[in-house]
Amino acid sequence: MTALVDAHPHLGVEPVLRELSIPSSTYYRWRQAEKEPCERRRQDAELTGKIRQVHADSGGIYDSPRVHAVLRREGIHVGRKRVERLMRQAGLAGTSPRRGKGFTRRDPDANPAPDRYNAASPRTCRTGCESRT
Repeated sequence: MTALVDAHPHLGVEPVLRELSIPSSTYYRWRQAEKEPCERRRQDAELTGKIRQVHADSGGIYDSPRVHAVLRREGIHVGRKRVERLMRQAGLAGTSPRRGKGFTRRDPDANPAPDRYNAASPRTCRTGCESRT
């Protein structure tokens, strides 16, 4: 909404707000919030810095539960979901140090096992029995 007024300054603030049925006090409160963030946003910015530091100290391995535990040990009382939200907004994610099990890779030099299907007779099943059709 503030972008609309900024994009068309020649229209004036009051007429635009009147057409959109938005009280002028709401517009000016939004403007004030852009200039000076509320206490919660300032705390989030400070906490995000601490979360980044803990995440970096762990080598990028720690996810939100461990980061939350480290912050609590340091005496910073913050909710687990708040830590999750701030990590998500900051683009931080933990990684598992364990390697996943890979799939079997075929040895290119090995001889394949013989095929149990008799290709000479299309009516023969895999076990070698004759079909009854």
